[in-house]
Amino acid sequence: MSNKVFDIAVIGAGPAGMSAALEAEKHGASVVLLDEQSQPGGQIYRNVLTATRRQFTTLGSDYAKGAALAKPFLESAVMHLAGVSVWQVTQGGHIGFSKDGKADQIRARHIIVATGATERPVPIPGWTLPGVLTAGAAQILLKSGGFAAPSAVLVGAGPLLYLVAAQMVAAGSPPKALVETQTQKNLRAALEHLGGALRGWRYLLKGIGLIAQLKRAGVQRYSAATEIEISGSDCAEAVSFKAKGRHHRIEAETFLVHLGVVPNTQITRSLRLEHRYDDTQRCFKPISDAYGHTSSNAISIAGDSAGIGGAVVAALSGRIAALGALQKLEMIAETTRDEVARPLLLKREKELSIRPFLDTAYAPPEEILRPADGTIICRCEEVTAGDIRRFAVLGCKGPNQAKAFGRSGMGPCQGRFCGLTVTEILAKETGQSQDETGAFRIRTPLKPVTLGELAAYEAE
Repeated sequence: MSNKVFDIAVIGAGPAGMSAALEAEKHGASVVLLDEQSQPGGQIYRNVLTATRRQFTTLGSDYAKGAALAKPFLESAVMHLAGVSVWQVTQGGHIGFSKDGKADQIRARHIIVATGATERPVPIPGWTLPGVLTAGAAQILLKSGGFAAPSAVLVGAGPLLYLVAAQMVAAGSPPKALVETQTQKNLRAALEHLGGALRGWRYLLKGIGLIAQLKRAGVQRYSAATEIEISGSDCAEAVSFKAKGRHHRIEAETFLVHLGVVPNTQITRSLRLEHRYDDTQRCFKPISDAYGHTSSNAISIAGDSAGIGGAVVAALSGRIAALGALQKLEMIAETTRDEVARPLLLKREKELSIRPFLDTAYAPPEEILRPADGTIICRCEEVTAGDIRRFAVLGCKGPNQAKAFGRSGMGPCQGRFCGLTVTEILAKETGQSQDETGAFRIRTPLKPVTLGELAAYEAE
């Protein structure tokens, strides 16, 4: 690309990224946005600009709202680099990426990371069998092609589990059953946060509506499930579990697992930004202030990559992060930043008020956070939970040291699937906190890049 240095580069075209780019552009900044997908929208609004009427009916009104953000974004002066794979980000403002088989780079004075969330790994026996997908993957099929797996069994907990199940009902392929891990103990503990939940009553009402929709469709629900195991010879054939003192077995061809989402920290980890473990959301988050400023003066973060809040919060966070970046670049005054951001901050606080209730009610169970010895946790290198525990006995204190013992986190996914589980197991076995145990050190390239792509790079 040209030698032009952009004022702000945004990584990710979800609600946070698009909102950040639009806000920065509105205040006169030169902005470039990079995203993997061919269309803006991120995971939450995937394909929203080309969805059919039937897909809008299936996916619901909240999904349709994404078009009101994606259309203005495409009509703006923001340079949109779609279909790119970002494989390097530096604190000096350089972003290395590949597009159409060629490597390239851009530079910006400030970078806003808005890469969203990833689904929490659900390491249960049999989760590596063909026929087991995440609920998020099933939703991608719905958004991309309107396809819903018939008679699937959903396993886990969280609002997305209900949403995907209801969308499958609307698509004409109702799930065979929901096997849920949340317990009455979780719900009682969540009642401590009922005051905040009532401030977010619209979310509560939506959840109640989804559950009612599943009940009307005759979808069987099992709660407080434990000892969950998916079995099969060449592919997944059945799920076995215990619920309310009874053992159950449900046969199916497709199983969708989900235990919430966690921030995507691959880029922020590669930048060596400071992170902290969140005991409520049970994950690591980059440390940032109200404006998304991180431990690097040139890097901000917005949306679910800073902490899980949902689409509305992400859009607000994107605008707030853009205002913070503009002030850092001295393109607006601090008083202007604060004046414009004040109502956004107040609205974000209100939208986040329900999170403690949800995070407590749908907390991941310990038996899945720290699975039984025979369960594979590193899918790439086939390392089991028992292997990690043996590493701890031999003196292993953290995930990076564990690589030397058994290559966990050294496969193609670079620890995306196993990272949190390795940390949880080692923390338990060593008596350390998760912060003391740490997480995998992420290195460049963040995504696979071929020698051919690098050879095709044309320096300006």
